[in-house]
Amino acid sequence: MKNLLTKWNIYKEDRVLLLSLIISFVFLIASFGINFLAGTYATERASLPVTDIILSNIRVFDVDMIFIYGPLIFWLFVSMILFYNPKKIPFTIKSIAIFVIIRSIFITLTHIGPFPTQAIIEGGNVFNKFTFGGDLFFSGHTGLPFLMALLFWKNKTLRNIFFIASLFFGIVVLMGHLHYSIDVLSAFFITYSIFHISEYIFKKDKEVFVS
Repeated sequence: MKNLLTKWNIYKEDRVLLLSLIISFVFLIASFGINFLAGTYATERASLPVTDIILSNIRVFDVDMIFIYGPLIFWLFVSMILFYNPKKIPFTIKSIAIFVIIRSIFITLTHIGPFPTQAIIEGGNVFNKFTFGGDLFFSGHTGLPFLMALLFWKNKTLRNIFFIASLFFGIVVLMGHLHYSIDVLSAFFITYSIFHISEYIFKKDKEVFVS
């Protein structure tokens, strides 16, 4: 516990880092607002669905519980990692915010309607604030865990856990017909680019992250 308090004291000693921490959360909240507007826009203008090489050839599986509670468990795990490594928070949060904003741009450009057959997701009002039905390209369930794998790449154990989680959630959304195949596959390539964009924009935060 004493060691943990020492780690958190870095924010008392470094006002620039403290400001970066505050900005990161403001940035994240703003990205959620943009995501809400983009998701609503894309859903309202969603066109007809298209065929898909995978979805057209497999039945719908009931992935309701995994689709909702899997990410919740995943982000609790990430939160615990950041809680015990507080200096990694600013760069991680800013990278997530950049991811959300770039994905919001993509979903406003692509309005393909959801696949005709889908698993029924009983997520409640809280869950529906983050997914809308027309916000398909690209898959956040796949991309965000992969982003965490890139962030913690030097830690082999965490890298493997996050990469496996990315593959797992990618398979889940396909099984539930909740994303098209291209949404899942493209997530890896786009997320890789987002990571490097974040490295470039938030260079100082990255230096603290790896120190």
